[in-house]
Amino acid sequence: QVQLVESGGGLVQPGGSLRLSCAASGIIYSAYAMGWYRQAPGKQREWVAHITRDVSPNYADSVKGRFTISRDNAKNTAYLQMNSLKPEDTAVYYCYLETEVRYWGQGTQVTVSS
Repeated sequence: QVQLVESGGGLVQPGGSLRLSCAASGIIYSAYAMGWYRQAPGKQREWVAHITRDVSPNYADSVKGRFTISRDNAKNTAYLQMNSLKPEDTAVYYCYLETEVRYWGQGTQVTVSS
């Protein structure tokens, strides 16, 4: 059974940093693309970042230059390093893994507030 579990969310002040993790089980990350979406209350889900198995990243314009997506295949884990956080980054962040189907984690809350 494939499972993705996000962690690392929390409350942070504007300008602060967080690192989100997405640990996979039941599958090996190395062969698949992965990424992150987020969803703020009352808003539709927004794509944030994507990384291929060849470690080629892409980012939404809203986070480009501030967020970095990475992966550690040995640990079967994906990461989202979030720097220079803004209040508008507040959302539940979901990781995904793309195989023949897309797998989702349950999400981790990120709140940016002073």
